[in-house]
Amino acid sequence: MRVQEFVAALELPSGCRVDQRVPKKMLVENGAPTAADKRLLNEAIEEFQWLAALKPNTIGVPEFGDEVREYLEIAVLCITLRGVVDDQARKPANVLRLSELVHRAVPYPVVLMLDAPQGLSVSMVHKRWAQNEAGKVVLDGDVVTVSLADDLDTSHPFSQAVALRSQPQASLMALYQGWMECLQALQASRHTGAFKVADTPENAHARRLALQECERLEAEAARLRTQAAKEKQLPRQVELNLALKRVQAELSVARAHL
Repeated sequence: MRVQEFVAALELPSGCRVDQRVPKKMLVENGAPTAADKRLLNEAIEEFQWLAALKPNTIGVPEFGDEVREYLEIAVLCITLRGVVDDQARKPANVLRLSELVHRAVPYPVVLMLDAPQGLSVSMVHKRWAQNEAGKVVLDGDVVTVSLADDLDTSHPFSQAVALRSQPQASLMALYQGWMECLQALQASRHTGAFKVADTPENAHARRLALQECERLEAEAARLRTQAAKEKQLPRQVELNLALKRVQAELSVARAHL
């Protein structure tokens, strides 16, 4: 799935489309707290586009506001990554950092597409008021980033589930949460083989926790495999393989909660 296919799946009204190129220096100036972050943004980004502005008057969904957060608009953005970047920018951890920097730089909740040569990914994260600085917005929770595989075509349930008309319409926050749950359902389907959006807030919360646990256990399993492959002493190899089996058993349990 590429950018235009995903945007088409969202079924956004034409009145909310912006389709405007944004100077990269705006991200560098507003979203890069360190020299390394500035370098990452400069070297990894080919183009930055503002595709749509979802507001009450453009999509008919009310704004949201309370003492914790204010959602007046949802921005749909797309960043095209360079085909050739240095080793630092190519690392997955740094691509995730780039996504986080973009979310931090924009004061509105963002549906962010990262269009890389190896494929498209989408990331989202809630935002709230900063506790110690009036008027400042900060990230609220972990950034959810999901790769959209090339075989994810218009017939896939995900493509139908993300349509704007299928999302909660009570408020912009509810709409944003609906899209996040679609991404998490896609993540879960890669463990379970079945795509299903959580049907209650409680189930959605349980799935988020299970996905975090799966991610942690998969990282631990990968670490143990690497250690076992490098280990020369047989007793230590046995120990590492036993540890790997325990982690794999825990991973099976975590996947069962998806």
